[in-house]
Amino acid sequence: MIGVLARRNLTLRPWRSALLLGGFGLGVGVMIVLLAIGEALLTQARDERLVGGGDVTVLPEGIDVEVMKTGGVGGLFFSINNARFLDLQLLSSARNAAQVRAVAPQIADKVLYLRTADGRERSVRASGELPSRSAAVGALPPLAQGQWRDDDLDRRWRAPTPAELRADIDHFHLPPAGVENRESWGEWHYFNVLSNDRRRWAFLSFIVGGAVPDGKWGGQVLLTMHEQGRPARRFTASFPAESIGFSTWNADVRFGGASVTVTSDGRYAVRARARADDGSGEATVDLTVSPAPGAYFPGAALASGGFVSGYAVAGLRAEVTGSICVSGACERYDGAQAYHDHNWGVWRGVTWEWGAARAGSYTFLYGRVERPDSVGGDAPLFFYLVDSLGFRALFRPQRIDYSDGRTIHVDGRALRAPSRAVLADVRGDDTLRVELEIEDATATDTRQPQAERGETMTARQLARPYFIQMKGIARLSGRVGGVPVGGEGAGFFETYR
Repeated sequence: MIGVLARRNLTLRPWRSALLLGGFGLGVGVMIVLLAIGEALLTQARDERLVGGGDVTVLPEGIDVEVMKTGGVGGLFFSINNARFLDLQLLSSARNAAQVRAVAPQIADKVLYLRTADGRERSVRASGELPSRSAAVGALPPLAQGQWRDDDLDRRWRAPTPAELRADIDHFHLPPAGVENRESWGEWHYFNVLSNDRRRWAFLSFIVGGAVPDGKWGGQVLLTMHEQGRPARRFTASFPAESIGFSTWNADVRFGGASVTVTSDGRYAVRARARADDGSGEATVDLTVSPAPGAYFPGAALASGGFVSGYAVAGLRAEVTGSICVSGACERYDGAQAYHDHNWGVWRGVTWEWGAARAGSYTFLYGRVERPDSVGGDAPLFFYLVDSLGFRALFRPQRIDYSDGRTIHVDGRALRAPSRAVLADVRGDDTLRVELEIEDATATDTRQPQAERGETMTARQLARPYFIQMKGIARLSGRVGGVPVGGEGAGFFETYR
């Protein structure tokens, strides 16, 4: 019956039937085309070679992957901070050697601005990659002519020598334009060393402070010598700006005859001389600090408005050889525990929580910077854990809980100070617990016009003015990646009261 009706309809109204058949055919054709386009887009979205080749593509957190894949304008402004650290310490690390054969870092379609000789400015899109790495993952574009090989800068990015790595993360800085409280700018190399019996230790800083480089500024070498249960001894040497040399390209500094020099194998040669503040003698420092491979924090800077605070750790786990002599009596070190970091920024009204310690085969670092207009302890701390293969895990404890069971004296005033502290965090299946047992603590009144670790040449007017430096034992426990972690060792910790 249906067939009969169709034939009669075609016979009686041929033009209308033809129009209907044509419309139906056109609709089917459009649907086929749309399905084909959809299939192509789906295939394209699944093709990691569109952004670099290989089996896995790592992109910044929060990026719209579809925008990145299809070349949308929104994909032009994304980058990964500390990409080399991710390569060296995570993707290409010995820890993942069994799973990762090759890694190819790339910058795809980055927006740059080109200014021509006639003063005109044009926006351009640029890409960058390491030829050897792109070839290793099958993503090197075909060459019409010539050769494209890694140059020395490519080599330095993918495999820096220890000295090159120190220069890249441990160099000095200049205050950025528009920074607030320029006269409170401070930057310093900091070292601490610990005797093998853990009863004596020293803090050493090379500090640049003031309106660097074109205002009133200067420098100071500060050495504090500690012995458990006895008052600290403080030694200083001040230097005018014209006798100070520092570099924004490497970690070397010179303060008159005092210096920090990075050797070709990545060790720090530290030389200094300073007089006791009470006039009781002179200290001479001659140390070589050797950072352990992979035990470093690459650096981070907080910048908001005119506020800047930067921090890098070139020697999270290090050994020291050499001596510190006071009036001819020398403390000698041979493979003793040491630590080295680098700080820069504006410090008026700024406080922090900080600590670094060994815990068996692990070494950790924790901290938080609190600027004067912040809500203080509401911001979580960061907790950074390394082992013999480098970076192991990152935690974000919400707080550090102190037990103020110790009394110390500052300028004749009794002050309560921590005797214990606890940090804890859970991130997915990973857990962390660190217990600190404080063996010794000293305090500095930051309202005094002096240079101290974090102090520049002027008083800082803090709501919590007492800077507490502590030495103690750290006990680490928890799980990372399904594997228990734990250990015990000595470290140094700082807070404010």
